[in-house]
Amino acid sequence: MNRHRTALSVLLSVGALVAGALTAATPSIAADASTSFRQQHTQGFWTAERMRGATPLDVTAVPGAGRISTAASAASAAPTAIAPTAAATAASPTAFPQAGGAWTGGGAVVKTSGRVFFTMGSRTASCSGNSITSANGSTVMTAGHCVKYQGAWHTNWVFVPAYSNGSAPYGQWSATKTFATDQWAASEDMNMDVGLAVVAPLNGRTLSQAVGAQGVLFNGGYNKRMYFFGFPAAAPYDGTKLVYCSGNSGKDFLLTRDHSLGCNMTGGSSGGPWFQDFNETTGLGTQVSVNSFGYNFLPNRMYGPYLGNEAKAAYDKAQTS
Repeated sequence: MNRHRTALSVLLSVGALVAGALTAATPSIAADASTSFRQQHTQGFWTAERMRGATPLDVTAVPGAGRISTAASAASAAPTAIAPTAAATAASPTAFPQAGGAWTGGGAVVKTSGRVFFTMGSRTASCSGNSITSANGSTVMTAGHCVKYQGAWHTNWVFVPAYSNGSAPYGQWSATKTFATDQWAASEDMNMDVGLAVVAPLNGRTLSQAVGAQGVLFNGGYNKRMYFFGFPAAAPYDGTKLVYCSGNSGKDFLLTRDHSLGCNMTGGSSGGPWFQDFNETTGLGTQVSVNSFGYNFLPNRMYGPYLGNEAKAAYDKAQTS
């Protein structure tokens, strides 16, 4: 992430594309306030070369690009937990806390986590995502700005679980429809930076049948022991491997109601899953957030939205689609 901009800007953690590509003007975010988008695809678009070349996008969230709502938090609502459907496979324990490093432990998270690729206008870009338990067995959770940004929905959206340097060991899963919270879709509210995608079956199997799916928890509270994952592609990372951070989370005391944790992940990690109750041995956890943004004046710290009633409503729309 470029952390040399003005001290009042907030950088979404999608990273750097072409210098100045989308920062020249305050974007219009009223072009399309719908909360879902039926995807369009170009067959064979995402070659290994194109995936390797999909540079993450560097965008400023304030002013204009992202809003901070003053609505009451849903933190007092009753928690809603959805159990994982991933197989529990053995993994090697890894250090806690961790400010950023390659995940070498194996386990279910290696298959449920993946890289997200999409087109934004004429540009190719990338984020991260995770397979979550759902009624349709085909739902990916990511960041809101990884499905829609500056009032426009991204196209050619695919999820590549267990991505590894251009290879897709479990295939490319094309989205049939992408979703965002109502608040992100309407005004790109940074508190509600949550997106989802429903992907088409591949080779006769749903996503969860092929790679498993992690559990998810809504209204789970703050200040937890967390692990989170992503595919950062901006220096010092290159997008070729799964990276993780871990530690005891806090709450943003500045502009949002987000979770907060020390982490040096860079652009491309946006949308990667945050877990509580994560088991290093099995690689299973309960997803409670996604990588969203970082403040440029507070380096090496990541923020992720609180999954409250708003995120649950978006999830319900996606899982029944």
